[in-house]
Amino acid sequence: MKLTGSSASLPIGNNPRQKSIWTTISQQKYLIAMCLPFVIWVIIFAYVPLWGWTMAFQDYKPGIPFSQQKWVGLKYFIELFQDPYFYLVLRNTIVMSLLGLAFGFTLPIVLAILLNEIKNDLFKRTVQTVSYLPHFVSWVVVASLVTEMLSGSGTVNNVLIALGIIDKPIQFMAQPKYFWWIVTGSDVWKEIGWNSIIFLAAISSINPELYEAATVDGAGRFTKIWHITLPGIMPTVMVILVMSIGNLINIGFEKQMLLRNPLVKEYADVIDLYILDFGINGARYALGTAAGMFKSVISVILLFMANTFSKKVADVRVI
Repeated sequence: MKLTGSSASLPIGNNPRQKSIWTTISQQKYLIAMCLPFVIWVIIFAYVPLWGWTMAFQDYKPGIPFSQQKWVGLKYFIELFQDPYFYLVLRNTIVMSLLGLAFGFTLPIVLAILLNEIKNDLFKRTVQTVSYLPHFVSWVVVASLVTEMLSGSGTVNNVLIALGIIDKPIQFMAQPKYFWWIVTGSDVWKEIGWNSIIFLAAISSINPELYEAATVDGAGRFTKIWHITLPGIMPTVMVILVMSIGNLINIGFEKQMLLRNPLVKEYADVIDLYILDFGINGARYALGTAAGMFKSVISVILLFMANTFSKKVADVRVI
């Protein structure tokens, strides 16, 4: 076969594209070398453990060699989806995740914009410090504080009674209808300051001349926020939104485990607690692995859906 065109006369070794790739690698060899340890770390701790997913398809028994494990196919996936309690913890996971996304994602943006508008440096630094500090407090301490404040003789009930809003104390921690809101409020209080840092950084990268030009044109503060600040941080907002949606079902279990009690258990248990209680503590490792795989598959699907949405709406792609 005879090749025609300009590329036909170039030997493979002299391909400009190939030369460009090797030239770039040569120029960035030290940066590549610095990245290698992190790539190796990710492979070892993120990809090699995926071998453990095989347990979901086995009647796994600890201490027995892999070759002697009994393969059972989709038995534990079928058992998982036939368990009514799994759908209960799935409901709790989805609801608390959506509440966390609605408040835990939007309020840090609002805080960052408000902090950016403060002109008094001392007050601004004070607010930043106060809002950042809860992030460094462990959930054990936060859960203790929340439980104490919401108890029958706690601060919240005392204030509500003093204001005449209620006549007798409300047992917040004993009523399931309050649990989702308590978890969401505690999480927002703990992380709002820390999560606002990246939005403050995005705001600081906006060209100040845009604000000056808007001021000359007579734009007010809210007009500048709407037409300059928000569009300026929109790429960052969309990236964080895509990552948050991708992790929507991975809400952990620490706050739920520490704040729950037998009276609110049906509203407190999430998928991670289901895996811990029924999979690990119950020595049903195959069932726990199946639930973990379900989480991972849903997270990947949500990630690609959010990425497609971001691409269409804001022309921002994460992957």
